[in-house]
Parts: sequence; C-alpha cells; structure tokens
Amino acid sequence: MSSESKAEKVNIDTSLGKLPQKERGSLQQIECKTIEEQRRHQLERLASGFRVFAHFGFDEGLAGHITLRDPEHEHYFWVNPFGVHFNQMCVSDLLLVNREGEVVQGDRPLNTAAFAIHSRLHEARPDVNAAAHSHSMYGKSFSTMGRLLEPITQDSCAFYDNHVLFDDFTGVVLDTDEGDRIASALGDKRAAILKNHGLLTTGETVDAAVWGFLSMDRCCQSQLIAESVGQMERISDEVAESTRAQVGSEPGMWASFQPLYDLMLEKDDSFLN
Repeated sequence: MSSESKAEKVNIDTSLGKLPQKERGSLQQIECKTIEEQRRHQLERLASGFRVFAHFGFDEGLAGHITLRDPEHEHYFWVNPFGVHFNQMCVSDLLLVNREGEVVQGDRPLNTAAFAIHSRLHEARPDVNAAAHSHSMYGKSFSTMGRLLEPITQDSCAFYDNHVLFDDFTGVVLDTDEGDRIASALGDKRAAILKNHGLLTTGETVDAAVWGFLSMDRCCQSQLIAESVGQMERISDEVAESTRAQVGSEPGMWASFQPLYDLMLEKDDSFLN
C-alpha cells in the first residue's frame, strides 16, 4: 500500500509566507499576495483538516487522505504521508507528489491508494484543488446500500444532484486505472459515495472539501437513522435545488469550516509546525 520514491527532489521552503492567523469567529478570507503566502496558508488548512478528521473519529488505521493541489505547480499535490496519525499531522509532515506518483518533497512513504484516486481526480478536474476521503463510520456504512443520499434535511440538500455513486468496488485501490474510473464517475459533481468503501468529497479549497466530507458523513448518519424508524418525507426537487445553492455552495462550505479551524487552533496549534 505504500511506495518509496526515487524522483528528483525539489526544495520548497514551506515555512515561508506565514501570515497572522485570522481573528476567532471571523469569516473574512485572508488575502495572500505571494505564492509563498498562498501555499503556506493552504498547507496550514490542509494540516488542520487532518486534525478535524481525527477530532470527529474519521481515522481508521492507515486509511484516509486529503490532497491539495500546489498553487504554483499545478500537476503536483500535497498529501499526508503513510503511517502518520491524523491527530499528529503537521505542515512539515506533508509530502509533495508529482503526477507520476513520485514523492518530490518529503522523506516518508506515500500511500499509493491516495495517489491512485487523487492524482487522476486532480488531472480530470482542474477546478478541484482539494479532495478528501476516509473510511468514516457512517459513510462506509451507508455506502454498503449502493444508493445516493436523499434530500430529507436542509443539510442533505447540499448534495442534491451534486454527488454520484461509484458502484464498482474491486478491493484496495492500487492503480491509476481505478482512479480514472472514479474520476470519470464523479464527472462535474462535488462528491461520490464509493460503494462498500466510503465517501469522497472535493472543493476549490481544503476548507470546503473537509467540511463537505464532515457534512456528508452526518447526512449518511441522518438517513440511516431516519430509515430505521419509519418512512422518510423527501424534500421537493425545487426546494432541494434552491437550498443546495445556499448550503452546498463553495463559499458556504468554506465558511462552515472556519469555526472548526478556530477550534483546532485553540485545541492544539502544533499542526502549524
């Protein structure tokens, strides 16, 4: 599941571009004026995203990954190394990987499943700068039913006509062919339910991709509970679509992540290291 790389290394100083943290409770986006500031800001969000995953129990052994497209090198992406717990993730731990799946910065092994899924997704979707996947309890449980989420709550409307079912599980993803098939199934949608596997969410930002994952997992939980106790009442297509425009938009999902970022800073800001 892991691979070592002999690719020619690059040397990007990820400590450059540090900016002051936003005020607690602020929904104002931080203005980045240089590539270094943009990269550093995004890497801080990526590292915090893993802490959020750990906070909500989305860790499952070695499984799970969040990726971020580098703002300067569009065919390189940052990803968590194989074997580091989400709750210990720091900016300095993150790997930079090229489109061939070779580690070009970092000295830890790469999770080949992360490369197989995410590299092909990033190639197919230039608008996707971040993608998140893990084996969360409710996501993987719901995925066994081979169905899409229904618009039964305001929150689930975020995914109305904006997620797909990938129903061709063939075991642990180890090659780019399956990554291509997942990317093809996703099309232009925000998220996918990977049957018998888990959830996959995307975003223009790490913030939106991580919040989308958390929200989708909770929607899976809601539907599992609702179906277990009786008949669900579905929200109309018209209302679901208009609600999606609000709660499922990129800005809306970005904003929903901000209180969690504040919480991670307060809880343990070592992810900035």
